[in-house]
Amino acid sequence: MLKRLNSTKFISIAILSAVLFGCGTSTAPVKTEKTQVSLSAVTMASSQYLALAASEKNRETRDKYVLLAAHAFLNEGNANTADKTLKSIAQDMTQKPELLAEHKYLSARVLEVISTYDHALKTLDYPSTWTLPNWQWVSYYQFKARLYQQVNQPIEQVRQLSLLSQYLPPTQAYDVNNEIWRSLQPINEKTLLSFRDDRTNPIFAGWVQLAYIAKHYAINPNDLVRQLGSWQQLNPNHPAAAKLPTDLEKALNTKPYQPKNIAVLLPLTGPRASVADTVKQGIIANYMATGDDSVAVNFFDTALGAPLAYQQAVTAGAEFIIGPLLQSEVEQLQEMTPVSAITAVTPAAEPIVAKSIPQLYLNHIDNFTAQDDKFFFALSPTDEAIDAAQRLYNDGIEQPLLLVSNDAVGHRMADSFSDAWQQLTRKPAEIHYYDAGDKMKVTVQKALGVIDSKERIARIKAILVPKIEADFRSRRDIDAIYMISASRDLVLLKPFIDVNFSVFAQPVPLYTTSRSRVESNTRETATELNNLTISDIPWLITPNTETRMVNELWPNWSNSRKRLYIMGYDALDLVGKLAQMRALPGYQFSGRSGTLSVQHDGTINRQLSWGRYQRGNLRPL
Repeated sequence: MLKRLNSTKFISIAILSAVLFGCGTSTAPVKTEKTQVSLSAVTMASSQYLALAASEKNRETRDKYVLLAAHAFLNEGNANTADKTLKSIAQDMTQKPELLAEHKYLSARVLEVISTYDHALKTLDYPSTWTLPNWQWVSYYQFKARLYQQVNQPIEQVRQLSLLSQYLPPTQAYDVNNEIWRSLQPINEKTLLSFRDDRTNPIFAGWVQLAYIAKHYAINPNDLVRQLGSWQQLNPNHPAAAKLPTDLEKALNTKPYQPKNIAVLLPLTGPRASVADTVKQGIIANYMATGDDSVAVNFFDTALGAPLAYQQAVTAGAEFIIGPLLQSEVEQLQEMTPVSAITAVTPAAEPIVAKSIPQLYLNHIDNFTAQDDKFFFALSPTDEAIDAAQRLYNDGIEQPLLLVSNDAVGHRMADSFSDAWQQLTRKPAEIHYYDAGDKMKVTVQKALGVIDSKERIARIKAILVPKIEADFRSRRDIDAIYMISASRDLVLLKPFIDVNFSVFAQPVPLYTTSRSRVESNTRETATELNNLTISDIPWLITPNTETRMVNELWPNWSNSRKRLYIMGYDALDLVGKLAQMRALPGYQFSGRSGTLSVQHDGTINRQLSWGRYQRGNLRPL
């Protein structure tokens, strides 16, 4: 088998050499009949195209055969030989746009494999003056869109897709338009606003404007209808003018929740009352700030059972229910039947079938049946880890190292980060679990390769005479460290990392979670955490009058309690927005606890803010 492969390679090189010799030799012009060769499809093996090129007298046809050979090499998974083939004609190729475009396209395809996506994008650049057949423009814009997706630039991806759709038949263009709309959904309003007036590409600008309108006005159907009407008048020939995206049409026909009687289910007495009171204070603060006297908010105690509190709320005429808070209580209501709920309250009474009421649970459970009017809002550590994976990816990190507390929360967060990282990069995340105390230092040194380095130095010193002086070296293959730890561990973990980076290595960016945030707000503590990047709710990343007021009213509250307070605040704000948020997945609400959106199953997705400690201050990014 090896002999046959080597022989095939030798024949290919020999044929390619003949082509190169023909390219570089000056001979008298020979009149030849040009063979009609299409570059649009590869139907033969690379060796066959090279053989045709070697025997071809017409220069343009010969160049086409070489380009087809390079394309075939790529199809065969041989990018390096494709690269050599393309370079063989680069200096002496027929100067026709179709051939030049194909050479650029294939060169970029090679770079996608052997170099970087950015390098490929720089190469893939067609002058606007070129006249090319449609199939080449289709390949060009498809490829550019894919590259921009790989480098996480959704706006540029959409720009290329909007240009692509103009060269496709209606059925294929419809699929591309759906892809454009999906790609626009995660982009925030501020980014959309900065691109919506692009006059060089009206189709692209129209899509961006439509996405902005959908996000900005989704909460008010009347405003949304009016804005969409104006957009359609200004963009009569836009692909979306005749038929709006499906989820946008759904949002137009969705009636928002407008309850006048809101019930809140919390454990107001018992061992969890102090935690629940924090959430209650957040709801009350929002209610007082809103000042809508036409809406009543009533609290019901779940200490004697969530089903009982639920039925009390129904009896009191609740039109929307917030809560319960505890995971066990959420499970009780998910399993509850209307009859059992009534029986628990009045055993002797005739069972009454309770009507379904829209509900925002203040926690999440793993197994539940999605229902149209049920939503789940939780300050989930695992969601924070998933958000962190996206942040590191957006920052261009390629090889992160995780240092994780060896406890249940640490393992869950690490698993969630690793799963998200695998989806983003198709590579597993490297995870090291540490135990508290002296073992933490050992874990850090092992993870950074310091122990191995010191052992190598010791072996060398034992051999060499006279003795030498040597310093340890730490790993250089990682480009970030993400710490999942409790705040009490962070004050030791970060210094261990700092001192175990060798003088020969550039320190890498350090990231951590809100779970690690140190309670102390002193400048001295912030200085010790210099250059550390941390995720947290926006309300705690950027201090404001509200945070100062809460600090004055409840000076002993920890950051964890403040997050619960804000969770309660946002919960009341979400009531009137949830229906539209579910109908339109791209609609995001900028809450105090994060940028919030609703998944198809009713789960609230929460994107946190990030800050970095610099010169004794935590500065928002």
